[in-house]
Amino acid sequence: MFEQVIPAFIVGGLICVVGQLLMDLTKPSFTPAHVLVTFVTGGAILGGLGVYEPLVKFAGAGASVPLSGFGYTLAKGAMEAVGERGLLGAFSGGVEAAAVGIAAAVFFGYLVSITFNPKG
Repeated sequence: MFEQVIPAFIVGGLICVVGQLLMDLTKPSFTPAHVLVTFVTGGAILGGLGVYEPLVKFAGAGASVPLSGFGYTLAKGAMEAVGERGLLGAFSGGVEAAAVGIAAAVFFGYLVSITFNPKG
């Protein structure tokens, strides 16, 4: 068990450290929105180049759960769909690959919004 947890913790933590450093060292120009776009785009680019897959195999959820993992999933799905359906697969494959994660985020976000009553 720990042979899976330790790499996930280290890699996931390092990804978070990079995001925090980007925001801290570039104040006020680099916002959390910039980090989101940078990580998703970076994950897609690294996934397309084949660099991110070994990281996912090594760290598991530590590499696939952060935003860069979402970009990787989009790129991987698009590349697989291109192999199966041609150019049209590039437009649908990424969304199909990430559909379960997107649906879960929407569902649980809605569930939390109706369960809790924020003050303010």
